[in-house]
Amino acid sequence: MDALTTLAKRLGAALLAQQAQATTAESCTGGGIAEAITRIPGSSAWFESGYVTYSNTQKIAQLGVPAELFATVGAVSREVVEAMARGAQQHSGARFAVAVSGIAGPDGGTPDKPVGTVWLAWADGPQVHAHRFQFAGDRAEVRRQSVEAALNGLIRLAVGENPFEG
Repeated sequence: MDALTTLAKRLGAALLAQQAQATTAESCTGGGIAEAITRIPGSSAWFESGYVTYSNTQKIAQLGVPAELFATVGAVSREVVEAMARGAQQHSGARFAVAVSGIAGPDGGTPDKPVGTVWLAWADGPQVHAHRFQFAGDRAEVRRQSVEAALNGLIRLAVGENPFEG
């Protein structure tokens, strides 16, 4: 069993213990978090929905991200992933949410946001935590690390811990 499947199983156990459900709002991972979760038989008991909102237009339309954020802080930002997480919670009714937006590469980076820059946000009810990561490697590796960080954060949140430690 690979690491992502192991993490998804741990997440399922934690959410079942809380009798809670999770939702995902993904951009650069393209549904990878939801895919890892739905590898687990019975995940429908604790996984409500997944939103793949790759374009800014869909972040606005599906998750209610305020359009002005893209002009002021950009899609890869704390503000956008926090809004994505809140929107996913609101539209799905799930207690827990994770959202991700980043620059997986090989191009698209800037001096302020180089390739490998990924923002993740985790929400539990009204509380939202966000963290900026700087992952190394090629596109596939940045995406894999993003999914791993997302699942680890959801597990920590579901057991009452801070989703990001470090």
